[in-house]
Amino acid sequence: MLPYNKKMKILARNLRENMTDAERLIWSKLRMKQLKNCQFYRQKVIGNYIVDFYCPKAKLVVEVDGGQHYMDEGKKKDEKRDSYIQRLGLKVLRFSDRDVLKNINSVSEEVFNNL
Repeated sequence: MLPYNKKMKILARNLRENMTDAERLIWSKLRMKQLKNCQFYRQKVIGNYIVDFYCPKAKLVVEVDGGQHYMDEGKKKDEKRDSYIQRLGLKVLRFSDRDVLKNINSVSEEVFNNL
């Protein structure tokens, strides 16, 4: 079982209720075991972080990044976070919200290929 901070559960629930358009779109492709019959969870708490989507069977994290992730501070936070997640034996795929909204088929295919 992955470590998680119980105090983050309420925030994760709030994020599930307020997903971005890009998160909603990719969730429509990941939910209900549509890709290789793999179960995904959204806004999953791992350690002190909340990942956008997580597939335990494939040990795969899928992140959908908005503009703040491309600023210097955002990049540093993401590197630290990805490093922690990778030390747990998980793989991280990152997509920009723009890619998800404009190229959902390519994004879905890349996720499929990593399952």
